[in-house]
Amino acid sequence: MTKRSRARQLSPEEKRLWSHVARHVKPMAGKRLPPEPEPESKPATGPAPQVTALNPTLPPLPPQPKPALPPLAPVERKTLQALRRGRKDVDSVIDLHGMRQEEAHFALLRFLHQAQSSGYGLVLVITGKGGAAAGHGLFEERGVLRRMVPHWLRLPDLRPLVIGFEEASPQHGGSGALYVRLRRRRGAG
Repeated sequence: MTKRSRARQLSPEEKRLWSHVARHVKPMAGKRLPPEPEPESKPATGPAPQVTALNPTLPPLPPQPKPALPPLAPVERKTLQALRRGRKDVDSVIDLHGMRQEEAHFALLRFLHQAQSSGYGLVLVITGKGGAAAGHGLFEERGVLRRMVPHWLRLPDLRPLVIGFEEASPQHGGSGALYVRLRRRRGAG
């Protein structure tokens, strides 16, 4: 003889909580949310009892994520041509080559914040090309900044500053330098 289990009924608070969750959840593709539980009918006699001491409130919704910044954009072709032909110049330059990685990262952050505060739109970041390794040591690596600076410029903490970047033209350092386009500072006209 098998015993048939009876489904437990949800309490009014659980129903209210489920209703709140169901309104704020988007089902996965091809799936549907289970139906909301039926609200309990209230007796017609007298007002509903008030529970004050044990009336838990719903936890606040988690903070909404900030709107995503648009993807990085390359420097416009017209701007690159003007730079190449000498009709346009960069607003400021930082030379990172010769610095250790941590030192260069902090210098780059400070430089980009200052450049944006100054209202600059296009700056040149010199990383160096990273020549041949001096020794043949297994852990000697050259061109670290050349590889790391583009990575740093893509990080979320720099996205409010950086619109995009592009390898510099030969007269500005070629593959050992980057043109970096900066966003206008909010509140700046």
